[in-house]
Amino acid sequence: MDSAGTLSVLNSPSEMKKVSDACRKAGRKLGFVPTMGALHQGHISLVEESVRRADVTVASVFVNPTQFGPGEDFDRYERDYKGDVEKLVRCGVNYLFYPDISDIYPDGFQTTVSVGTLGDCLCGPFRPGHFDGVATVVLKLFNIVRPDFAVFGRKDYQQLRIIQKMVRDLDMDIEIVEMPIVREPDGLAMSSRNAYLGEEQRIRATAVNKALHEVRGKFKSGCDDCKILLAEANRVLRMAQINDINYIEIRDPETLELRHRAMEGDLVALAVRVGETRLIDNIVL
Repeated sequence: MDSAGTLSVLNSPSEMKKVSDACRKAGRKLGFVPTMGALHQGHISLVEESVRRADVTVASVFVNPTQFGPGEDFDRYERDYKGDVEKLVRCGVNYLFYPDISDIYPDGFQTTVSVGTLGDCLCGPFRPGHFDGVATVVLKLFNIVRPDFAVFGRKDYQQLRIIQKMVRDLDMDIEIVEMPIVREPDGLAMSSRNAYLGEEQRIRATAVNKALHEVRGKFKSGCDDCKILLAEANRVLRMAQINDINYIEIRDPETLELRHRAMEGDLVALAVRVGETRLIDNIVL
C-alpha cells in the first residue's frame, strides 16, 4: 500500500478487504466506483456522487482483459495512472484499488458469470463474451471491495441493466446507483475512446447524439412507429457519412425487449463506428 496525498493506493485484494472490514466494523458507509482508468468528467461525476453519499469512497482502476474480444483495443486502451490519481485526489476519494491482472485472475482461474438474455441484444452480438467478462470482473470487485453501494453511468446502459440484474439474481446486498450521461459541449457522450477520433472524425461523431435527438423530436410530435423513427436516425447518421452502423434500436428500458411501437420512457440505443472507433450512445424517450 502507498499513498498519494490523502488517497491511499491498495494493490492486493487482501489489503482492500482489510480496509473494507474496518469500515464495516466502524459503521462507515462504503461507496465504490469501478473504472478502467483514463478518467474523464463522466467518471468524475460518478466519483463525486459516491463521495457525496458515502463516508468512505473506493475507486478501482483495472483494464479488464476478459471483456475485450480478439482484435479489440485492449493493448492500446488509454492508461493514465498519474493523471487518474491526481483527479481522484482532487475529488476526495479515500482509496484507489489498483490490482494487477494476476490479482484478479490468478493461475487456474476458470469460474465466470453468464449474464443470460440481457447480454444477447444490442452490443452483445457484436462483442461476444463481453458482458460475461464485465459481469465476472464486477462480481469479483464487489466481493473484494464489499461496498454498500456502487455507482455506474447510463452511457453503458446495457452494462448497467446487466449489473443490476446480477445483483438481484445473486442476492447481493449492494445498491446500484445510476447516473446520467455526461456529454461534451457538442453533445458527444464522454468516453475514453473519444481520444481515438481524428479531428474530422470528431466532427462527424456529433451526428450520433443528433440522430438520437431526431428520434426523440419525432416521437414528441406524435410518431410512435419504430421503423419511421429509426429511419430518421439513420438519415442523420448517413448525412454525416457514418455508414458503419452496428445497430440503432428502440427497446424496453428494463427488459431490453425490442419495441415496434415506441412508448414514453423507452430506450433508444445505437452503436456505430467512426473510422476504427466504436461509439455507443443512448437516450430515453
